[in-house]
Amino acid sequence: MSRRIVSVALVLPLLALLLLVSDSPYPALPGPKRDAPRAIVAMGDSTMAGEGAGSYEPGTNGENDNWCHRSTKAQVHRTRVAGVDKVFNLACSGANSEQVGVTDQVRNTEGSQARQLAAIAREYRVSVVVVAVGANDDPRFADVLGACLRAWIERRADCAKAMADEWRARVERMTPKVERALRDIRRVLQDEGYTPRSYTLVLQSYAAPVAPGLPFDLQNLAGCPLRTGDLEWVRDKAVEQLSEGLRTAAEAAEARFLDLSKAGDRREACMGGKKADAEWFTRLTVDFDGLRDEARARHALQESFHPNDRGYEQFGRCLTEFLATTAREASCVAGDDGNLDAVVAKD
Repeated sequence: MSRRIVSVALVLPLLALLLLVSDSPYPALPGPKRDAPRAIVAMGDSTMAGEGAGSYEPGTNGENDNWCHRSTKAQVHRTRVAGVDKVFNLACSGANSEQVGVTDQVRNTEGSQARQLAAIAREYRVSVVVVAVGANDDPRFADVLGACLRAWIERRADCAKAMADEWRARVERMTPKVERALRDIRRVLQDEGYTPRSYTLVLQSYAAPVAPGLPFDLQNLAGCPLRTGDLEWVRDKAVEQLSEGLRTAAEAAEARFLDLSKAGDRREACMGGKKADAEWFTRLTVDFDGLRDEARARHALQESFHPNDRGYEQFGRCLTEFLATTAREASCVAGDDGNLDAVVAKD
């Protein structure tokens, strides 16, 4: 008897057994049904949640101490992907890489975003996962801006001088944490039956919210109370180095990378002067009603120096263009018409 006949003789009984125990001749794989609706999922921190755009989803605007501030005007809701039927925004203001990954950590009353993704991936066919995270890890970018604000108030030396030496080290400590979060995302999708080629994973960086050159009468509590040297450092050094660290994390996790470091050029907070509607970022924003409530007072400045509705619209436009390509990396840069375009990186 030939080897082929022996092999067939062994395989046929196994196929018959499968037919007896299942309606399908093949065992069921994890993951959603073949005809499941397709979804795009956003994960990360405030810049992905939609902080600064208002119109926050019920339950995320301080209710039961949840301050995730997920906005219906967030970038992911302005992103268009062919064939996608459903949008999920899991991002939460204040989230760090650990919360995005698989963890028992709870922040803003919410747990692991990766575990939330796993639940979505069982019911929906996840086509795209876009992530923005890292600033709340070792860099603690919001705290740095707060220190620069205090430097302006106290009329002391530029905070950039104190930060410059340690900033790069902070970014270097952040990078492996972001990589780990991206790998956690890949692992939970793999556990749900996804292959790396069945979805797109994108990590994006951050845009500089402020810049030098703003009108002098807005370089105060009426707009952007930051010293000129600090404004220069934030735009030219801090945001650039943060983007480089995130690019390294994306490459290590084999994710695509969208560089937003130049996305706000000339559209930063206060740069529009009297034409605030030309800006893509919030100025110093104070919730005065919240100051009267002890529970809300510590969040009274939370929206300050984040993208606004117009900014998120432009970021969504750029991400839409990027997802329509097969490029591994691109940068969001304003075109001749003033809108953001995804400029593909040249090899």
